[in-house]
Amino acid sequence: MERDTPFIHLFKTPGGYYIYDINTNRIIKTQESVYNYLCLKRDNEIDIGESSGNNEYDILIEKMKGKGLLSSNKVKEIIHPEDSLLEQNLASKIRMITLQVTQQCNLRCEYCAYSGGYLNRGHANARMSFETAKNGIDFLISHSKDVDMVNVGFYGGEPLLEFELIKKCVNYTLDNYGGKKITFGMTTNGTLFTKEILDFLSMHDFLIIISLDGPKEIHDVNRKFAVGGCGTFDKVNKNLEIFRESYPEYFKKVRFNVVMDRKNDFSCMNEFFNSDDIFTDSTLNTSDISVNYSKKQYQSSDNFDIKFKYEVFKLYLNKVGKLDKRNVSKLVTGTYNRMKTSFSKERLYTKKLPDKTHHSGPCVPGAQRLFMDVNGNFYPCERVSESSEVMRIGHVDMGFDYEKIRKILNVGKITEKSCINCWAFRFCTLCAASADDIEGLSAEMKSKHCNAVRATQEEAFKDYCTLMEFGHSFEDNNGYYVLEG
Repeated sequence: MERDTPFIHLFKTPGGYYIYDINTNRIIKTQESVYNYLCLKRDNEIDIGESSGNNEYDILIEKMKGKGLLSSNKVKEIIHPEDSLLEQNLASKIRMITLQVTQQCNLRCEYCAYSGGYLNRGHANARMSFETAKNGIDFLISHSKDVDMVNVGFYGGEPLLEFELIKKCVNYTLDNYGGKKITFGMTTNGTLFTKEILDFLSMHDFLIIISLDGPKEIHDVNRKFAVGGCGTFDKVNKNLEIFRESYPEYFKKVRFNVVMDRKNDFSCMNEFFNSDDIFTDSTLNTSDISVNYSKKQYQSSDNFDIKFKYEVFKLYLNKVGKLDKRNVSKLVTGTYNRMKTSFSKERLYTKKLPDKTHHSGPCVPGAQRLFMDVNGNFYPCERVSESSEVMRIGHVDMGFDYEKIRKILNVGKITEKSCINCWAFRFCTLCAASADDIEGLSAEMKSKHCNAVRATQEEAFKDYCTLMEFGHSFEDNNGYYVLEG
């Protein structure tokens, strides 16, 4: 007989006991006794359907099932909801293109994907021709008819090594497509700013992301000049002072990308970004060193993790009105924002999981972020390796390779059985980059990330519910459902 085990995940906080019902996408607060009873059922693998119906718990379970909860239903086939609309979306809904204007850089950062520590990637003297760049911009515009605003981004290497090319691209875009709302952006190491460059970026309201990892003693550990090998902090810091002094209002829009090497001293980083008034109005984007395609493992120190989690705790104290915002670290605000997004109104309640769908994680390759290398090859984004055959999804002169795009979009197929049975299915963050071994998509490689995804989501559930218990009101959220009886 087919088992009738409910597809749920049980977790508890210091203030409550909860059921996450995967089918309805509801978080249900329940009594300790019901929670323990469901744990017993789960651990002993006793079917809910085998309940006698005579005790109070079985009666309550039947009530829950009558409300559509505790279903054993699971997805039958992994296929992305956008699969059937793929050609249509890529024909008219591309939102941005990022142009790799050069593969060269004036830095050699220890953790950079192009500095030798990652699979088959490295800096080279290759640069993009204006003809190729122009074709890429034309491709974006011709494939974005159903989108109100598009973005042209510039990437490297270090993109400002090709400032003249960037100027030509911007002028070409505005001269030929002035009727469409177009924005421009760039990620830069911040060492090459001049008055001419800053004038141009300010004039065209570029979204600028500057890489800065902390104070000199931390930033210079990894971020070094290619010639001479000395650290870059002094140069970047001087440029930032000039930038802020010359363009005070525009500087407020600058974002900083902080790569957190967890071997470093978190307190030192935290004090720098929270005490230096240059970051008062700035947004900090924090990220860990990328593990995708890496040839080595990056270890985190216990000291870093403890201090980071303490700052997250202080952030949550602020959210429940127990700590002034001035005492909250800028480096941890992303933790709350990501959790808030996970539990926003986009987390729709459903009656059950559909028969065919895909775990969250993959975006539509090419639609949200289209990356074009110096030779005109297309990739889903700049985070994948240009040496990967499976990630090369087309060329500006020939268009898209839809067969490759579908494999990337439906990466969950390679781990279909485990995905179907995973309680974190709706919250998975894994895309094809987590499975790419350069030669193809590896189920074994993708599966290595699964425990970390589940652990992260478990903590998010607990943090979310704990904040709700303490009276924090999330904006645009569905909260949790309190089980009666």
